[in-house]
This record gives sequence, structure tokens and C-alpha cells, in this order.
Amino acid sequence: MAPTVITLSRRRGALPAAALPTLRAASAVYADASVPAELAAQAGATPVPAAPVPGAVVLSCSDDADPPGAALLDAVAVMDRLRSPGGCPWDAEQTHESLLKYLVEECYELYQAIEDGDRADMREELGDVLLQVLFHARVAQEADSPFTIDDVATGLVTKLVGRHPHVFGGGETVATATAQEGRWEELKRAEKQRASSVDGVPLGQPAVALAAKLVSRTRRAGMPADLLPEGDGIGPDLFRRIAAAVRAGEDPESALRDTARAFADRVRAAEQTAVAQGEDAHALDEDTWRRTWPA
Repeated sequence: MAPTVITLSRRRGALPAAALPTLRAASAVYADASVPAELAAQAGATPVPAAPVPGAVVLSCSDDADPPGAALLDAVAVMDRLRSPGGCPWDAEQTHESLLKYLVEECYELYQAIEDGDRADMREELGDVLLQVLFHARVAQEADSPFTIDDVATGLVTKLVGRHPHVFGGGETVATATAQEGRWEELKRAEKQRASSVDGVPLGQPAVALAAKLVSRTRRAGMPADLLPEGDGIGPDLFRRIAAAVRAGEDPESALRDTARAFADRVRAAEQTAVAQGEDAHALDEDTWRRTWPA
């Protein structure tokens, strides 16, 4: 009788609970050469003999056995090593406050990669954003009120499950994405016990995004458009234009970014044309700008 083969991940702590009954019932447990010594010891396995006994189990490891997200364990371990004594001096000195600029910078770089449709850059920038999550969580372990990356992940799972009762609750149903968005906000208000429709809006975000979020929140709360900011200054005028875009179902932040990026492309094109005509791109007069401006 051939032994039963159980294929495992090589990662530490990768012996699944589902395999324990089979291991307990086995007449012997062996580990082939692909199994790390620590994992073999954890399972009480010995090297595979020339003639395995009947009813034995052979443990084998394969990279294909890694569950989704397994590499995140490596990322957590690397971050811990960098932050620990004997690691990287720069990493060890960082605080939540000193890392803020990098968090903002990496998010914008990811934003640009998505806008550009550059898949390679997207993957790299997602990694850089993930680094910020791991870094802040590792710094948080050393604070007066510590928490870990596991606490962060547990909180996220709890939030996602709690706000998707139609997926995980087995009863409630939501027919459309719009209905789900409304239900999400309803559950969030109940969970956060917010007194105002604008509670929880991050006031530190860019002005266009902030105005759009405030308009979206107050619109869902039933506020009429005639209560929007009044006045002749540029601030009230911009706010009303942003509100009009939101009420029309548009994203004013994305629309303005598209216009700004298109403008930057036209500037570069005009400069390149001017340089090709022997001009200095850093000293163009108005007539040259108009002559070289793309049609």
C-alpha cells in the first residue's frame, strides 16, 4: 500500500489543521527532502525510508501549496527585521509623523500609475503603499497604546464582514451597487454613531475631493442645492461648480486631473516644437507659445 502524500507550503507554521487527523491516524509520518527541518520536527516526521511502512504519510513541500497572501508573511517579517535592533538605522528612527509625507507620496504615485494604465508601475506602487501599512503597523507596536499588523487585519475583516451582511449574513439581499453604497453608509453611521452627515469626512484631503465628499454626504442627507455656499468669491464659485459635477454623476477630482494632465501634455508638445525650431524652451515669449501651441 502506497503511503498517503500531503503537500504543504514551506512557510513557517504552514501545517494545516485539516491535516492533523490524517497525521494522527498514520502508522508513521515521513518528510521528503523538500520539507524544512523545522516543519518536519513540528509534524514529528522522519526521513522517508527505502521501504515505508503500510499506512504511512509522507509530507512534501511545494511553492504551489502557498495560500493566497502567503508572501505577506515574508513582508511582515522583513519589516520587523528592518525595525528591530541590528536592522536599518533609518527605519528604526522613523515615527508615524515622519512617515506621513511618504504615505501621501506613494498614494499619488499609485494614482498616476493607474491613470497611465501602467501595470508594472501599478504593481510596484501597490507594494510601496503596502510598505507604508506594514511600516506604520510596526511602529505602532512600540507606542503607549500598541497594536500590531494582525490587529489591523482583524479590524479590516470585521469591518468588511459587518458591512456586507448580504454576503456573509445569509439573509439580507442587495440588488445593485447603488443600493449597496447606501447600505454601507447606513451601517457605517450606526457603527460609528455619528451625529452629523459630515462626521468622518477627512478634512485634510485635497480641496476638490473634500468639497465633492461634503456635497455627496449632504446630498444623501437630503440637503437642497440652494443651501450651498453663496458669494462672488472664487471659493464659493468653485464649490458650486464641484457640487454641480457631483449632482451630475461626475467625479470633479478626476475631471480636473484629466484636464490638467492634458494641459501638461500640450505644454510639452509646444516646448518640443519650439526647441525643434531653435528656440530656448525656458525663454519662450507669448508669440512663440501661440505659434507652437498644438491645434
